[in-house]
Parts: sequence; structure tokens; C-alpha cells
Amino acid sequence: MSLDQTVGWGPKKPAQRMSGAQRREEILVAARTVFAERGYAASTDEVARAAGVSQPYVVRLFGTKRELFLEAYKVASAEILTALSSVPAGPDAARRMGDAYIGLLADRDLLRLVMHGFIAGADEEVGRVARHTLGEAFRLFQERSGEDEQAARVFVAQGMLINVLLAVDAPAHVGEDAGLDGLVQCVQDDIAERRTA
Repeated sequence: MSLDQTVGWGPKKPAQRMSGAQRREEILVAARTVFAERGYAASTDEVARAAGVSQPYVVRLFGTKRELFLEAYKVASAEILTALSSVPAGPDAARRMGDAYIGLLADRDLLRLVMHGFIAGADEEVGRVARHTLGEAFRLFQERSGEDEQAARVFVAQGMLINVLLAVDAPAHVGEDAGLDGLVQCVQDDIAERRTA
């Protein structure tokens, strides 16, 4: 090995350029984080900074902030439905769908972005995606578990309750409000029971 190679001198390898698809994906990941934190009030400039690109580049790829938010929201909603769809029909499908949803809790940005989509649901396209996601979760639960509408409604309602508790960061504020403490404990007990069942 030459001295140049030992100390790192000499010709450097050119940096790998990202493809347009890779850069687009990187921007969507940044958009998820920024919109999860700031909601629809976030700007394309904030997303661009988080992704390490210029704001005009974000606009060139996605158009308006609304289109960027909608795309990030569609991706997040599709991830939820993919997780639920991956559970095959059968006698333990209800538990497994609960586990699939609980598995999504690791990505707090995913669930917070979904909550911001419900708030931004006044936008017709965002609202359409939100309504479809709720309806599909309900339908998939019934279809895969074979349980009735009441059980499917409880499944969707429980998921929404978890989303709300995470959106307000309830677990980090135990001790502030006795009622909320009880609600958080109830949900945590239900999740623990599902995991041991």
C-alpha cells in the first residue's frame, strides 16, 4: 500500500449521486417528520431544510405544500392499511391485527401525521384519504377476523384513541391529571393484555 493510500491522499472516489426516486423518498421522510411535528402549518422550506435540499427543489418535485402534505399523508395511510392487510383471515386475526397496529406505534411521526390529516381533512382530497383509511380498517377487521360490526368499531375506535393519546404525548405527562392517568393506564393494560393473549 502506498503512503498516499495509507493517509487517505490521492484520488477520491466520486460521491454517489442519488436518483430522483431516492431523493423524492428522502423528502417524503423529512416531510413526515416536519408535518408530524408542526402540522399543516409547516412550510416547504422547513421540509427542504430537514431533507437537506433547496426549497425550489421540493416545489419542483411536489408542487405546492398541499400536494406535498397529501403525498406524505397517502404514504402514511397506505402503511397502516398494508400492516392491517398483511394479517391473514383466521381465528386469531383480531389479535394479530391489534398487534399489527401496535407495531405501528414505534413510528410516532406516522401516527401524528395521520392525526394532522384528520385536522386538515377540510381539504377534500386529504379528507377522502382519511375517510378511506378509517373505512378500510373497519372493513379489513371484519373481513379478516369474522367478527361483527361492533367489534370492528371498537377496533377502529381503540386505534384512534391511541393516536390521540400519542398526539398529546399523554404517556409523558403521567401525574398531571388523574382522569388522563386512568385512561392511559387502561389503554396500556389493554395493549399488554393483547400481547400476552
